[in-house]
Amino acid sequence: MEALKGVKILDFTHVQSGPTCTQLLAWFGADVIKVERPGIGDITRGQLRDIPDVDSLYFTMLNHNKRSITLNGKNEKGKEVLERLVKTCDVLVENFAPGALDRMGFGWDRIQEINPRMIYASIKGFGPGPFEDCKVYENVAQCAGGAASTTGFLDGPPLVTGAQIGDSGTGLHLALGIVTALFHRERSGKGQRVQAAMQDGVLNLCRVKLRDQQRLTHGPLTEYSQYGQDIPFGDATPRAGNDSGGGQPGWILKCKGYETDPNAYIYFITQAPIWGKICDVIGKPEWKEDPEYATPNARLNKLTHIFDTIEAWTKTKTKFEVMDICNPLDIPVGPILSMKELAEEQSLRDTGTVVEVDHPTRGKYLTVGNPVKLSDSPADVKRSPLLGEHTEEILEQVLGYGTDEIEEIRKSGAIGD
Repeated sequence: MEALKGVKILDFTHVQSGPTCTQLLAWFGADVIKVERPGIGDITRGQLRDIPDVDSLYFTMLNHNKRSITLNGKNEKGKEVLERLVKTCDVLVENFAPGALDRMGFGWDRIQEINPRMIYASIKGFGPGPFEDCKVYENVAQCAGGAASTTGFLDGPPLVTGAQIGDSGTGLHLALGIVTALFHRERSGKGQRVQAAMQDGVLNLCRVKLRDQQRLTHGPLTEYSQYGQDIPFGDATPRAGNDSGGGQPGWILKCKGYETDPNAYIYFITQAPIWGKICDVIGKPEWKEDPEYATPNARLNKLTHIFDTIEAWTKTKTKFEVMDICNPLDIPVGPILSMKELAEEQSLRDTGTVVEVDHPTRGKYLTVGNPVKLSDSPADVKRSPLLGEHTEEILEQVLGYGTDEIEEIRKSGAIGD
């Protein structure tokens, strides 16, 4: 059985952060009703198009399993329909600019009047404070949340990551908040506001760097590779290259073919309990007894030399050969997998992590599936809706409008042509 079957989500989200949240809820079985502007819809329908006049992959990969209704919320009939949706649905999710729904006449106070059980969930760029009214995009959130200042190499500029931790990361946080509020409502009977700020979400994902900021007051961060290079620490958590970020030193190393393949690399962790096995594999058995290398503390100021030595060995093997040798020995390694390799990996298809979907105008395309697997509630990934595809269906089946009423709504311009 679908875990969230029967839960109706009024989806006022657009672009990435909000749609990530509502798509996850839809994968778990919620009926997600995506409200879009007539004739325009979510702006990502037309962004980064690879096929003319067809919904972009940007849109389709963020809006699976949803229904689309077009609605002009500024039109009087449109407001009537919207009010009826608020009365009918369990959750309203939005990531508008601050105050947008208030200006439409559907702020939190009004929502509570219409439906006291409604959960009103919002994504903002910043929480209350000096930047709360600022507009935020993915990379802005990464920078303001601490990720960029701690990413990259020490001698280079801050870097953003290709993982969408600002948008999609915050969407995942909000989904958890919504499910928690739904659980609370089962006991209290009341809805509540749920808010997730992108800056907060990024900082939550960067918690180990906040940990290191506090550790700095007690001395240098000895697990950072700069410690072994006698590079002094400043007063803020530094960029750490490919350091593991934990107590077990790690680094990305070149593998056979790196000269022509930008992804012929592997992540190699020198975990203390299997240090002896590492020494045997790389042809340095003498390091097992050498007091300069035998203990984790002794190795801390030699990490660059140690990883250079390991790399001399990995460069003689492909990344998958390194995996084949190291995994049976419990040596933690991980190949750098390109998007092409991930798209072609059959095991990800088998688990539903990567899914092929058929779209009426685009044809077949690949998308991510639900990353969270429930034993009794498997997610069936369905294609994204065409603009306004379910407008009449929602008006009739969800809101109970009759044929004549729907025609009147159409003539008013509230739902477009």
